[in-house]
Amino acid sequence: MSSDLSAARQLGIFLRSRREKTRPEDLGLEPGPRRKVDGLRREEVAALAGLSTDYYQRLEQGRNVRPSEAVLDSIADALDLDDVERRHVMQLARVARRPAPKTRRTPDRVPKNARLLLDATALPAVIVSRHLDLLAWNAAAVALLGDPMEVPPSERNVLFAVLRDEESHVRFADCEAVARDYIGMLRAAVAHDPDHPRAIAVVGALSVRSAVFRRLWARNEVRESVHGAKTIRHPRVGEIAVEWDAYPLLGMTGPILIVFAPQPGHEDRLRLLGSLAASDATAASPVQAALPLALRIPR
Repeated sequence: MSSDLSAARQLGIFLRSRREKTRPEDLGLEPGPRRKVDGLRREEVAALAGLSTDYYQRLEQGRNVRPSEAVLDSIADALDLDDVERRHVMQLARVARRPAPKTRRTPDRVPKNARLLLDATALPAVIVSRHLDLLAWNAAAVALLGDPMEVPPSERNVLFAVLRDEESHVRFADCEAVARDYIGMLRAAVAHDPDHPRAIAVVGALSVRSAVFRRLWARNEVRESVHGAKTIRHPRVGEIAVEWDAYPLLGMTGPILIVFAPQPGHEDRLRLLGSLAASDATAASPVQAALPLALRIPR
């Protein structure tokens, strides 16, 4: 799995995926009656970028090529990449050019003030790592999305939750759309450190267990968007349409705060869910109910 996630390999895979999705007519080229490949041919991209076909082919194959930013700009122009895709290509190339890091990776952590903010907000909110592992959550998120404590620590990941067998399809009305957003975020994170053990573990586990993940991961889509939407089929209050915003806490490679807000017309259902959760907490053990949530979740 490590070789599949190496920066040079991922750069080649990404370029090939975009070449195959670019139609000749989009760039003013004649499709031609005898075209046998999807999208552009390698020689067409090379010609548009001012490169030799052999050089471009080695790039797609992930072979020992370290392109300059000028070369990558030319390829991005040839493939008509958008700004997010350009940044992704540049990041993969930067990682491919530098030697493997010798510094020890620091574990994911939740900043103290972020934890206080999490507990203070009445809206459902979670804090996830760059690889989408759940690091912390509040009571409203438990009521809306389910209790992460009910699954093993290694599977407390938002992508695992969305793609978890039949239950996810019952809870998320638009499961695939949600998965595409999260997978795009994961791919962007992987580009910064493709050899990170957790990146390898998450991608490997989901590739084995989920056909949906394999299909969507192969699309090579990248997300930098900090906004999304989903409809949750809640067993107690019915469908709740929510919007979510992601706020990076410590830069691109740090944890992310995700806050869920009701879409117009669904405010009452979210308030009802909050009331039900509060009633459940009151009925629980007085000692447990009195504990701040931060003391009841894993560090």
